[in-house]
Amino acid sequence: MSVCVLGGVNLDHVAQAAVLPRPGETVASRSLAQFPGGKGANQAVAAARLGAQVRLLGAVGQDGAGDVMLDFLAHAGVDIGGVRREPSAPTGQAFITVDDAARNMIVVAAGANALYGADAASAADLGRAGVILTQFEATLAAIETIFTRPEAAGALKILNTAPALLDGAPLLALADMLILNETELASFAGLDAEPADPEAAIAAARSLARYGQTVLATLGAAGAVAVRGDEVFRVAGLRQQAVDTTGAGDCFCGALAAGLDRGRALPAAMAFANAAAALSVTRAGAAASMPTAAEVEVLLATT
Repeated sequence: MSVCVLGGVNLDHVAQAAVLPRPGETVASRSLAQFPGGKGANQAVAAARLGAQVRLLGAVGQDGAGDVMLDFLAHAGVDIGGVRREPSAPTGQAFITVDDAARNMIVVAAGANALYGADAASAADLGRAGVILTQFEATLAAIETIFTRPEAAGALKILNTAPALLDGAPLLALADMLILNETELASFAGLDAEPADPEAAIAAARSLARYGQTVLATLGAAGAVAVRGDEVFRVAGLRQQAVDTTGAGDCFCGALAAGLDRGRALPAAMAFANAAAALSVTRAGAAASMPTAAEVEVLLATT
């Protein structure tokens, strides 16, 4: 089978600083670099490097940034035949500050991503997708269209609720699996604060789950939990020396999709994705930090 990813394609501008700025504050950057990014691109690259056949649906501008992104994606093994070039909008851009604790702040300018709507999604070739993965960097119209197409009926439909766009709440019911981080879980479950521990995350995930739906919560250093019916699945966090956490959640999503597409059971796919995300934070950048399957297997074998 294969993995079809719908989502954002951005060129990231990453500034390294000692601390993240507070509102109204200016801080000095030690360095500035450009990296390939965007949640759709990140997840597609993660899945491709981990052995999946991946087709990406999205849009870039007819500009230099678009050339950079398409070249990178093609060299990463992603099928870019479904990425449109928009003459009326620039390629999406993300402006990221990373501090010495590897935390980040991100502002995204959607650009061409915002033009990939229902019409584009209706005309897109999904290939032989066994898994369809998307996130809220895709337009809501495109997500709804892709998930409700007849060709998607036999595929596992995964929705990563990042960023936490509450207008997208009606689409949660269309997915077979939801992937949320602690912030998104609190937002969509109507909590006053992020879950304090895995047990609280499990309870919140249960409150979101529809019949037959899997809800998975990523918990950073604490690993991940998932609920499916009466079942609960857990994977412990893996300690790594973090350099840049940008894209770690996308790495988890792409790795999980790749694992499930290759026939791994959910617990094994979660462990595989958790190890991939742990490796990704040891490197700078988002899409560029995605590990290979061999690297993930080595980490799993030593933990």
